[in-house]
Amino acid sequence: MGQPNRAPKEWWRSAVIYQVYVRSFADGDADGTGDLAGVRARLPYLAELGVDALWFSPWYLSPMKDGGYDVADYRAIDPAFGTLAEAEKLIAEARELGIRVIVDIVPNHVSDQHAWFRAALAGGPERELFHFRRGRGGQGELPPNDWQSEFGGPAWSRLDDGDWYLHLFAPEQPDLNWGHPAVRQEHEDILRFWFERGVAGVRIDSAALLAKDPRLPDFVEGRDPHPYVDRDELHEVYRSWRAIADEYDGIFVGEVWLPDTERFARYLRPDELHTAFNFSFMTCPWDAGRLRSSIDDTLAEHAPVGAPATWVLCNHDITRTVTRYGRTDTAFDFATKAFGTPTDLALGTRRARAAALLSLALPGAVYLYQGEELGLPEAEIPVDRIQDPMHFRSGGTDPGRDGCRVPLPWTAEAPYAGFGSRETPWLPQPVGWTSYAVDRQQDDPSSMLSLYREAIRLRPALGDGPLTWLTAPEGVLTFTRGAGVLCVVNLADAPAELPAHTELLLASGPLHTDGSLPRDTAVWLRT
Repeated sequence: MGQPNRAPKEWWRSAVIYQVYVRSFADGDADGTGDLAGVRARLPYLAELGVDALWFSPWYLSPMKDGGYDVADYRAIDPAFGTLAEAEKLIAEARELGIRVIVDIVPNHVSDQHAWFRAALAGGPERELFHFRRGRGGQGELPPNDWQSEFGGPAWSRLDDGDWYLHLFAPEQPDLNWGHPAVRQEHEDILRFWFERGVAGVRIDSAALLAKDPRLPDFVEGRDPHPYVDRDELHEVYRSWRAIADEYDGIFVGEVWLPDTERFARYLRPDELHTAFNFSFMTCPWDAGRLRSSIDDTLAEHAPVGAPATWVLCNHDITRTVTRYGRTDTAFDFATKAFGTPTDLALGTRRARAAALLSLALPGAVYLYQGEELGLPEAEIPVDRIQDPMHFRSGGTDPGRDGCRVPLPWTAEAPYAGFGSRETPWLPQPVGWTSYAVDRQQDDPSSMLSLYREAIRLRPALGDGPLTWLTAPEGVLTFTRGAGVLCVVNLADAPAELPAHTELLLASGPLHTDGSLPRDTAVWLRT
């Protein structure tokens, strides 16, 4: 159980946090879907990898209309994944191995199967907990306003009684009314529920979208304040949450997409969220100048509030790093799926290995999405197997996010690459997936898995000082963290001469015979 009022330990400032997408991690009961039993069986693997914490994408009761981000009950584990008792065991077993657990909550909306929404549909007072409105037009046949869903199409759906309800995402995800005190109280109770079960932190999905202008006006580009993004009243919510987290020495990480760095930093003030995801770095192309600018901007925006930066190369919504970096087009849009355009996986792998050393050398916390340590590329999902609602809401023009959610390969010679299933997994594994299996990489010192393990093991050697850039040729990034260790990344077209050093600690790939650093390669050097 949770232990309130313990002395704070700021482990989260420099942690390596591994994202577990349960459905695709490991299948413990062989039914085709990953589960908590599968995760528990693989905890030794995660401990050997050296991560400090696990962030679980939603594992709650859900109809799975959006991969679990449509939550029907925050106090129950979805039967496909296991039980609440198993979750409690997992949290305890992970802690015994020195690994903390972070859970995910989705406060902007719930599932349309949530008890509150079912009662609202029946005409109960629970309608006040959502955004129900009459439509516009002569017969109310038009949506109440012109807001658009993040998944495409109108952000409103009409009921048989003529009323419309708001959903910034899928129709199965009705938005909550955060102006109602019952909504606030329920989420504070949910936080206590999970902190009492020993979780170390909570990741907040779509953290800047909760509050809406109660007038629900039409969207006007450039209007300030925005009708539903980054509204000032949100900060009162997160201050109340922070007080709860502090009772349990818990932490928050927010999913905050904001172009205004000053407003972004407001969420990281000492009495609000501890950290927030850094999307600038993740979405940056493989270009030395732009990466350096992203790093500098990130550190600068966190400095005024004393919050640590976070670094991430991929997550469950983003085309995998190997595939993104396998594009030679530096204008590549991170959100655009790469199929139908030239992708060089050898190039992408080389760059992804270098990017691993770059990200792990930066000051702050690092988030590692499952399978990145295996060098998995984006998988192309047959059209008849796609499950992501983004694909369907786009009319089939967007292949969706399933390509980065394919079940992991564990054992090359086992059925379904050792994922654990007796039958076809919920998403198909592509041909050649077994070549990435853990058992083929774990004893290979040149593998991606070995690189990540060694980098995480050596990471404390870089020190905990601030980043200092050193003079370097164009296209080469060179910096130190104050412990006599340099990180050098060559993004130039030609080999680069290494700075003077006494020891090569780690390299993302072999050096040239003359000792120079090949393009798309990174090293850690002791000076």
